[in-house]
Amino acid sequence: MAKSKVAKRPTRDEFVLEEIGNQLSEAKQENSEIVLTVWGWEEPVRGQIVVMDSRTGKVHIEHLGVTSKVPFMDIMKVDYPRD
Repeated sequence: MAKSKVAKRPTRDEFVLEEIGNQLSEAKQENSEIVLTVWGWEEPVRGQIVVMDSRTGKVHIEHLGVTSKVPFMDIMKVDYPRD
């Protein structure tokens, strides 16, 4: 049985992951709106962090009443909106 080719998530070293974690923690503490670039998602995720679930490894982002659950390991970049 042949396996289909699925693009693997890029690997990042522990320093990059730690920096992303620090940016997320800071944004949660300050209730800042952020924009996340997520591997495998076509659109960036924008909103405020409502929960950082260490058990499931997901970050819950709420924007306009809709909550998106983003796996921490899929977050490639954290930005702040420019508008």
